[in-house]
Amino acid sequence: MTDTVLGVYAFVVGACVGSFLNVCVARWPLDLSVVRPRSRCPRCGTGIAWYDNVPIASWLILRGKCRRCALPISGQYPLVELLVASGWLAAVMRFGPTAEALRVAVFGTTLFGIALTDAKHYLIPDGFTVFGIVWTLATAVIFTLLGETSAFASPYDAMVGACVGAGAISIVGWLGEVMLKREAMGFGDVTLMAVVGAALGTPRTLLTIFLGALLGAIGFIAIVYPVVRWRRRLGDQLELIETGVREPMPQVPFGVFLAPAALAALLWGQPLIDWYLRSVLLVP
Repeated sequence: MTDTVLGVYAFVVGACVGSFLNVCVARWPLDLSVVRPRSRCPRCGTGIAWYDNVPIASWLILRGKCRRCALPISGQYPLVELLVASGWLAAVMRFGPTAEALRVAVFGTTLFGIALTDAKHYLIPDGFTVFGIVWTLATAVIFTLLGETSAFASPYDAMVGACVGAGAISIVGWLGEVMLKREAMGFGDVTLMAVVGAALGTPRTLLTIFLGALLGAIGFIAIVYPVVRWRRRLGDQLELIETGVREPMPQVPFGVFLAPAALAALLWGQPLIDWYLRSVLLVP
């Protein structure tokens, strides 16, 4: 199989997975089945025929509108399909047509779904985390039995890492709650870090928490805080006069930052840890 054919195949499969991911992101937060009913127009509720449900292409052919009601369909759908397809292509290009590429692609897709859902609903559905931990532990056992090397943790390290990840983020959440006097971490973040711990093992899981906190701080300072200040300057003066209440600082969906941090820790975490040990702690 040539690299071009392999790349096209990986992209197409990734786009199909991205299409299913759209269904999960839309339905799991509402406790709906991702199997039935079949995909429908979010505007008029009409079932979507198979030829109008081809990833990326159908949205472009229909110009982003429903065939029946002609109302716009969000560009999120083809964008998610395109990003997941690109991720699967990148995994295959880096790791070749291997099971390791499949593990990386599935792990990245799961993290992407978690980040999307947390960003939209401030919620991390159990569907993502239960699948993630089952997939991670099962593939770890299979790779060990086959004697394959992997960037993912071994079964023992996976079990320890899952406990460490869930425990560490729980402690971080408790400390945040003490300092902020409000809930600082949802249970979804705990289950997410259990998945990350099972995938990466203890050292890279702790690195994920550090990187996620760093990304979260940068995102808060660069985006959230300026937006809140701008809104307060424009509209909250009237609200403050009328109600005497100022708009509270919004919650930050931590899963949005933990997800890319986990993927970065998987791909580049060990070299980063080794550099830190050699250059900062002076460990030979």
